Amino acid sequence: MDQLIYTPIWNKYRPAILQLMVAAAQSPQQYKLSAHEFKGLNPKEKGGYSFTLQAFKGRAQNNIKKSQVAHDLLNVLEQSKKASELMEIDTYEFKMDKQFNLVITKLEATV
Repeated sequence: MDQLIYTPIWNKYRPAILQLMVAAAQSPQQYKLSAHEFKGLNPKEKGGYSFTLQAFKGRAQNNIKKSQVAHDLLNVLEQSKKASELMEIDTYEFKMDKQFNLVITKLEATV
């Protein structure tokens, strides 16, 4: 998983994702991504774009080994000072479905 195929897309959407992370404090946020952008970068991918990533302190809290898309998103988030600050305090869930809807939820802090 060293290729970082999807990094250009995640970098493009990073400002929107950061805004959604901040807004997720109130309620889950949704953003429609462009299917053709993902498919254009990796046409061989057989519909495995959907994923769930739970991130806290810059690390995945769930297993994302099988998802290059989630892996690359986490990599981009780690490079963002704002995202790192947000994930330092709270756990965020990033969920993308087969229709390329990205839902960002701030999870309740577990004490």
